[in-house]
Amino acid sequence: MKASFIQQLFADRIGGKHFGNDVILYKFEKIKRAKREARKRQPAIDLIDLGVGEPDWMAEKEVIEILYEQAKRRENRGYTDNGIQEFKDAAVQYMKEVYQVYGLDPVNEVNHGIGSKSILALLPLVFINPGDITLITVPGYPILGTATKALGGEVVALPLLAENNYLPKLDVLTAEQRRRAKLLYLNYPNNPTGATATKEFFEEVVCFAKENGIIVVSDAAYAALTFDGQRPLSFLSVEGAKDVGIEVHSLSKAFNMTGWRLAFVCGNELVVKGFAAVKDDHDSGQFAPIQKAGIYCLQHPEITQKTALKYSRRHTLLVNALKHIGFTVTKPKASFYLYVQIPRGTKSGKLFSTAEEFADFLLKETLISTVPWDEAGAYIRLSVTFEAENEVEEEKIIAEIMRRLAAVGLIF
Repeated sequence: MKASFIQQLFADRIGGKHFGNDVILYKFEKIKRAKREARKRQPAIDLIDLGVGEPDWMAEKEVIEILYEQAKRRENRGYTDNGIQEFKDAAVQYMKEVYQVYGLDPVNEVNHGIGSKSILALLPLVFINPGDITLITVPGYPILGTATKALGGEVVALPLLAENNYLPKLDVLTAEQRRRAKLLYLNYPNNPTGATATKEFFEEVVCFAKENGIIVVSDAAYAALTFDGQRPLSFLSVEGAKDVGIEVHSLSKAFNMTGWRLAFVCGNELVVKGFAAVKDDHDSGQFAPIQKAGIYCLQHPEITQKTALKYSRRHTLLVNALKHIGFTVTKPKASFYLYVQIPRGTKSGKLFSTAEEFADFLLKETLISTVPWDEAGAYIRLSVTFEAENEVEEEKIIAEIMRRLAAVGLIF
C-alpha cells in the first residue's frame, strides 16, 4: 500500500519517511515490545524483569498524603511556570545536608524540572547551534544526544571502559573537538555501569572545562543511592565546579517517585537562567502539590538511605548468584544497576557476538529481561528493582534466576 502523505512528512530526526520501523525505535520501547512477545509465547512462566530500572517501592505514605491534601487546595490549581520558591529553598538545604554543597542561591541558581529527563533534553536548546559538539559517555542514557543531533549539532562519544574504572578519558579529544564542544554530560553514579566518580576525577573535569570553555552537566539521578562505605558525592562540591557547570537531581530514583516527574537543576547562575528561559517556553511547570510533596522528601534523606540498603542487599544476592553460574562480576557501590559482560555462548553450540543477541536469547529462553549495551564492549545491564514483597521473596527470585541461567548451559 502506498504510504500516505503524512508518512512522507516526518522529520529526518525521527526517521523521516521510514518512521515507525523497529530499527529506529527508542531503545526501551523495543525492549517493552519484546517483553510483551515473550509473555505471549510462554504465558505459564513468570517474566523476571531485570531490565528497565524503575523503583519497585511506592513513595512514602506521608508523601502521598501531602499530595492528596495539597491537591484539594484551590490556590494550588494553576500553573507553576518555573517552580514554587519553597521547593527551591528545600533543594538548597538538601544539597547542603547530603552533599555538603554550600552557597547556592535559591532564587537564581536553582530551578525545578518535570523529571531529570526533561532537563537533560532541554539544555541543548540553550547552547547548541549547528556544528557545535556535545560530549557524552557511552554506554549511557540515549536521550543525552538526541536534542543535539536534532539541532544540527554533533555528538562525540567517550567510551566507558573497565580498565579506566568506567570514567571517560578526556585527553583523547582532538583540539578541534575541544574547540567546538559546548556541553559535557556526565552521569555518576553511572547508568548502566553502576560506577562511581571520585573527587579527583571531578577536579580533573573542572580543569578541563575551564581550559576549553565547556559547560559540564552532571546528571546525579542516582547520586544518593550509595552503600558499602561509598558516600554521596556531588560534582558541585568540588572547588570551581559552579564556575563551569550544573547538576541535575531527580526525586524519581532517590525517593521512589518515578511517575511523579520531579527534579531540580542547580549550579551556575547563567546556565540555570538559560534553562529557565527555554523551559518556560516548553512547559508550564510541575503541579504545585507534587512540588510540595517533594519538599517533604528533600527534608527526609533517610528515605533514600533506607532504599539504598535494599538495593545493596539485592546486589549482594544477585552478584553471588551470577558468580556461581560463571560470570565475572563485581558488586557496585551505588545505584541499582549491575553491568555484566556477556558469556561466549552455550554448551549446545550457540555463540553470542553482541549483547543484543544475548539479551534476546535470555528473554526468549529464560524469560529474564535485561538491557543490552554494545557501545563499549558487549555487556548487559541488570537492575535490582524487581518486585518482591520481602527479603524471603527476594531470595526466591534470585534462586529462580540462578536456576534458569544454569539450565541454558552458558559458557564463558
